[in-house]
Amino acid sequence: MASTNPPLELCHFGQPMRDKHFSFAPTYGPLNHGSFGTYPKSVRDRLRYCQDLAEARPDTFVRFQYPDMLDTNRKALADFLSLPVDEVVFVPNVTTAVNVVLRNLKFEEGDVIVLLSTVYGSVEKTVKHLEETTPVKTVNMTVQYPINDNSLVERFHDAIKGAKVEGKNVRLASFDTVSSLPGVMVPWERLVAICKAESVLSLVDGAHGVGCIDVPIAKIQPDFFTSNLHKWLYVPRGCAVFYVPKRNQHLIRTSLPTSHGYHPLPRDGEKEIFNPLMTAASRKSKFELLFEFVATIDVSNYLCIEEALRFRREACGGEEEILKYCMNLSNEAGKHAAVIFGTKVMENADATLMGCPMSNVGLPLKVGDGQGEIPEKDMYEAARWLTARMANEYDTYLPAFFHAGIFWTRLGGQIYLELEDFLVGVKAMKTLCERASKGEYLQASS
Repeated sequence: MASTNPPLELCHFGQPMRDKHFSFAPTYGPLNHGSFGTYPKSVRDRLRYCQDLAEARPDTFVRFQYPDMLDTNRKALADFLSLPVDEVVFVPNVTTAVNVVLRNLKFEEGDVIVLLSTVYGSVEKTVKHLEETTPVKTVNMTVQYPINDNSLVERFHDAIKGAKVEGKNVRLASFDTVSSLPGVMVPWERLVAICKAESVLSLVDGAHGVGCIDVPIAKIQPDFFTSNLHKWLYVPRGCAVFYVPKRNQHLIRTSLPTSHGYHPLPRDGEKEIFNPLMTAASRKSKFELLFEFVATIDVSNYLCIEEALRFRREACGGEEEILKYCMNLSNEAGKHAAVIFGTKVMENADATLMGCPMSNVGLPLKVGDGQGEIPEKDMYEAARWLTARMANEYDTYLPAFFHAGIFWTRLGGQIYLELEDFLVGVKAMKTLCERASKGEYLQASS
């Protein structure tokens, strides 16, 4: 479908892009693209076409049409990332891919996993669960921004070497391309290099990766890489790429949940388990087939990659134009927000943190136990109140979070936004901060 559609006309970014191609409510301020993303109308049409195709002939679609359509979209993304197609599969989200890696590895006494303290919550919780069910332990490296890249890399290396000195076996390290809160660049390429030098498996959480920044996966060669496509690539939720190079595919024995692509180790006298999909012999690898059908879900999201890439090329003018606009807008919005709040933008001495289309700005809230201050014990409740009021009273959303003793918000540039959109949201947040300083967040739950 995507390749036979008439070309999309190039569209100006900002309000014209929003009006023509996106489906937001007229009064809604979509200032937080980084959490759940969105997709344009042409991708929506493709999504519904695939869903209609599935409902018209469910068995025909799932058994015979879907596998070929999936392969076409896997190849489109593999080409986009300059990767071999047999090293690229789709999963619903990064959390799933991380769980696939961690729950396929066999951990023994003395094994440890190295994490940064800014690790995404679901990843840390997955490791915590592994600590409850396997012998593995965690080395959690504290990161406090604005840290310089060189210092972070050195401390990461020291954490690995220190664990080894203690007699531990550092089995794997996991880290972001761009961390979530705060939304800053992580020198992930250098961390992968350290993992290689120390014979440690690297698991790169690129939730903010593909479509957000340049991700030279083929050049850097991490052991495992995953990135949400529904955040920054304009693919419907949920869809993520899961990259495993051939050298490591033997480590991934099962999908999660385990489904028909799994092949149990042979045992004498046991018969092969019947596959009700009745799939024909395939030239695809075991790794590809492992993720082709993983229980019954709506797979239409996986079939929208081609259309999302077409939209980026034709309506937006290509990757360079998208990233340039989003970066510039994020940086400008951050500067203006800092002036309005009377605070500062998070950045380090080497100016590397803002190498992505997100900026983090301090909120005008004082932390402490004095008059007009927010006690540290109330930081979560205050942040929850702020974000709920933004959504319910101002019909917009900006995250509020606490890092290094300071309340922050995160601004994400996007092709359907303009500076004025952020100014409206920032002024609303300032008003809410003033109300929070007077204790209003304690008076009623939202």
